[in-house]
Amino acid sequence: MRHVSESNPQNSMQLTAQIDQLGEKIIAARNAVGEVIFGQQAVIDQTFVTLLSGGHALLVGVPGLAKTRLVETLGGVIGLQDARVQFTPDLMPADILGSEVLEESEDGRRSFRFIHGPVFCQLLMADEINRASPRTQSALLQAMQEHQVTVAGQHYDLPQPFHVLATQNPLEQEGTYPLPEAQLDRFLLQIDVDYPDAEAERRMLLATTGIQEVTPKQIMNDGDLRAAQHLVRQLPVGESVLDGILDLVRAARPEAAAAPDIRAHVAWGPGPRASQALALAVRARALLEGRVSPSLDDVAALAGPVLRHRMALNFTARADGITVMDVIGRLIERLG
Repeated sequence: MRHVSESNPQNSMQLTAQIDQLGEKIIAARNAVGEVIFGQQAVIDQTFVTLLSGGHALLVGVPGLAKTRLVETLGGVIGLQDARVQFTPDLMPADILGSEVLEESEDGRRSFRFIHGPVFCQLLMADEINRASPRTQSALLQAMQEHQVTVAGQHYDLPQPFHVLATQNPLEQEGTYPLPEAQLDRFLLQIDVDYPDAEAERRMLLATTGIQEVTPKQIMNDGDLRAAQHLVRQLPVGESVLDGILDLVRAARPEAAAAPDIRAHVAWGPGPRASQALALAVRARALLEGRVSPSLDDVAALAGPVLRHRMALNFTARADGITVMDVIGRLIERLG
């Protein structure tokens, strides 16, 4: 296993001290979000993994499961400048990115001025992203990948850090458009939001229907988040974890899979960006739990959120009632 301590013990001590220092703030921030969002601890943890990795997340679930409230709460707790865009069928790319307007000065000179759109923030809430047309959905591609936008041939940098947390209604609902595969691949994780259990729903009822509601306090700032993101990339990863990530992702590709059941059920599999996402996400999960390096358990825990939106099943799998998570579950069983 490749450890920092083997090359420089002083660096290892500094890394441990940084983990302890930032870890306290991260845990406090996670707990603060949990005081507002009830019964969704796995969703909260995966969202923090996304932010610590410097990526974007797609939250999938039926309306009314506090997806929007989660994003608003995160913005307040972490101290990020947030903005919200409600995606609708008539939404245009300029409504997200901004546009140029022609202005005339007092001396009669005319010039174009760029008016920034809501994408110029640190935490963008793309609400019901699959309600908009594919053209409008694609307007976020450059912003998510390059952290800049191009309007009328001019490049405009976005604030740092920049994250997109998008919500998506199940595709079975009317009035939805499937997201393009290229855009799905830009999301680090797909976080499935399920119904809370009975006890969590009871707590939610008591907390949200009274006179006062809990207002989360700011625990971190954007500087803390950027420091944590830099720290995530410094965490050492063992050879067994790297091999596990590569084996898992490559085994999900039908043209490379050795297992006949994978070849028989998978139409197309994840690309190299999935390996990169998993390598970052397992480090972030380790930091979230106060550990200095990730393990194969982290790979197994995050395989579903990383892979389920990056692969598709064929007709045979659908006819047999097999889901993407069934296939990922088989891959996890063969891990390590």
